Amino acid sequence: MDAEKLYETMKKSQEPKGYYFNKDKDRVFDLMEGLLINKERYGYMCCPCRLAANDREHDKDIICPCVYRAPDVEEYGSCYCNLYVSEAWNDKEIPHDYVPERRPAEKSVF
Repeated sequence: MDAEKLYETMKKSQEPKGYYFNKDKDRVFDLMEGLLINKERYGYMCCPCRLAANDREHDKDIICPCVYRAPDVEEYGSCYCNLYVSEAWNDKEIPHDYVPERRPAEKSVF
């Protein structure tokens, strides 16, 4: 699968749920490439903005769309990596504030 096909597939499944891709296509396609690289590397599409442990069970919270997306978009209009956003965020009706990391520190890989 290439980034364009992944984009189209995810767009069709996520927009009906109220999650839209960022209008910044360069950012979106960089993230799509990162998801595909992680799928090749780990066997699952974990968030390219976070470090994965190469353990599906440990990383299940950051498999895209991650479990943090809904509260991030609800509170900030965007997920942590700015891939998924609300319509209001895309239309610049709300501020583009920094989205803090919600993933617990003990889940992070260092």
